[in-house]
Formats: sequence, structure tokens, C-alpha cells
Amino acid sequence: MTVKLECLSHTPLHGYVDPEPAILDEVEAVLGKAAARVRAFDPELVILFSPDHYNGFFYDLMPGFCIGVEARSIGDFKSAAGDLPVPSALALDLADHLMGASFDVAISYRMEVDHGFAYPLEALYGRGVLDLYPVLPIFINSVAPPMPSPQRTRLFGEAVGRWAAGLDKRVLIVGSGGISHEPPVPQIATAEGEVRERLIAWRNPSQESRDARQSRTVKAALDFVSGTSRARPLNPEWDKAFLEIMKSGRNEEIDGWKDDWITEEGGRSAHEIRTWWASFAALKAAGGGSYRAEIDYYRAIPEWIAGFASMHADI
Repeated sequence: MTVKLECLSHTPLHGYVDPEPAILDEVEAVLGKAAARVRAFDPELVILFSPDHYNGFFYDLMPGFCIGVEARSIGDFKSAAGDLPVPSALALDLADHLMGASFDVAISYRMEVDHGFAYPLEALYGRGVLDLYPVLPIFINSVAPPMPSPQRTRLFGEAVGRWAAGLDKRVLIVGSGGISHEPPVPQIATAEGEVRERLIAWRNPSQESRDARQSRTVKAALDFVSGTSRARPLNPEWDKAFLEIMKSGRNEEIDGWKDDWITEEGGRSAHEIRTWWASFAALKAAGGGSYRAEIDYYRAIPEWIAGFASMHADI
């Protein structure tokens, strides 16, 4: 058994509203090195922790955690569409393990995932490629309150890591979520009419509806760059402090973080860092309590409404 980790931010705005070419080159270089590490490792299994953005999971039934037994990418925001190569027997075995560890995890034989899952796979495999390695997609609710607590998220990741440690495989753990960012995602507490219905059950929208949503997100990015947005600004200091906690392995320090504080510091979508918590917790558990990690990149990128980062680690 060998376990490695790659964590990276994702953005739906790449190709719609981009930073200057020099910054794009920086990001591409960093992701290129990550992709080279993955190719050299040649994983036999990828465990991917990611959120959703009301494309596959809705308030008609919102789990805290869900394992895809079968899954497909919807292809939003120019991300690749198509089936993910999920080893269903392993997915079910992981679900059994987690149930035995007192996690009431959901499973899905028809999981639909969006750019949050597709972007990291394409970044690590190549544009348009989703099927290079077998992948277990694990959804962590990071957008739709109430969400799993930081401590519960860490413990969940640890349980996944202990399961991975028992496999006679090369396992790559991937976590992908924004750090500080606040894109135009509506809130169920204040949403009304059609917007509220989209949060509850917006499955299989028309292309016109999907295009309208993408246009709203692009406009929000343009407003953010121009300084006319009401969204919270990016918080590089908070982002860097979080990355240092992950690097040092002090995962338990996050257990007491409160959602209201995370929102205030990082924005309403900063809760996607749950995917990083779970990933590093999984690696730490697989490694018997320790790991070696490096922060490969960080930059606040207003055009993407994101603190964009990349890290890698092994045990």
C-alpha cells in the first residue's frame, strides 16, 4: 500500500474570465507538475473528495456525505462530460466500512457531479480526460447548510484513510475546493420563487437555464474584478494560515471552527475547504498519524473569485 495526496482549488471561470497571461502560465505550470507527479505515481485508485454546486445534490434530499457507486459528470462550464470509471465493488466496500465506523454515509448509483469533480481530474489527467484511473467520487456537502461539522469531516476523512490503508494498491487522494471565495450561490434561507425551487430540485435543466446561470456567474466575476461586487473580498492571510495548518499536520486545530466564522473570514463558499480537511485527515490516518506536505502554489485570483492553491503530500 502506498498513498499520496494532491489538493487543489477549482474554478468554473477558467476560460470565461481569466487573469493576465503570466498568472495563467503560473497556474498551468503548477498543475503541470502535479499532473507529472500523478503520472509517475500511476495510481491504481483515486479517491476524490469534492463538493457540489446545486448541480447534482439538492435540498429535496441533501446528504452530508455520499459515495458514488456509479457517477457521471454533467459538463458544466466547459468541464468534461461523461461517465466516471468507478469501481463499484470498492465503492460499496468503502460504504460498508464507513457504516461500520458509525458514519451513515449515503450511496448513489446515479451520482451527477459538476466542475468541482471534473476540474481536478482534468487538471491532473489532461483536458477532457476523466477516465485515466479508477476513481471513487466522494461528495461532501460544503455549500448547503446544515453541513457536517469540521470535526465530523475530519473523522470521516480518517475513516476513509484507514480503509485505504488496508488496500494493496497505490492510492491517490485528491481534494478539491475553493479556499476564500464567495461566488453568486443563493441561500435557501432567503431564496424565493424560482430560485428557491432551483435549490430544492433543479435536475436536468434546459440548456437555456444552464446558460443563464453561467452568465450570472461570469457577470459576478466581472463585477468582482471591477470592484462593484457586494461579495466578500478574498482573504489571502486566512487562506495561507489554513494551508500552513494542513502542511504541518495540525488537523485537529480546525475541529472547533464555526461555520459563521468561516463565512465571515472566507466567504459563503469557503466551506469547500472541508474537502481539504477530509483529504489530509485520510492521508494522516493512512500514514499512521503523520505525513509530509508541501504548499506548491497560492495566489488570490479575483478573476476566478478564488484564493487558488495547490498542495501535495505523502506518508
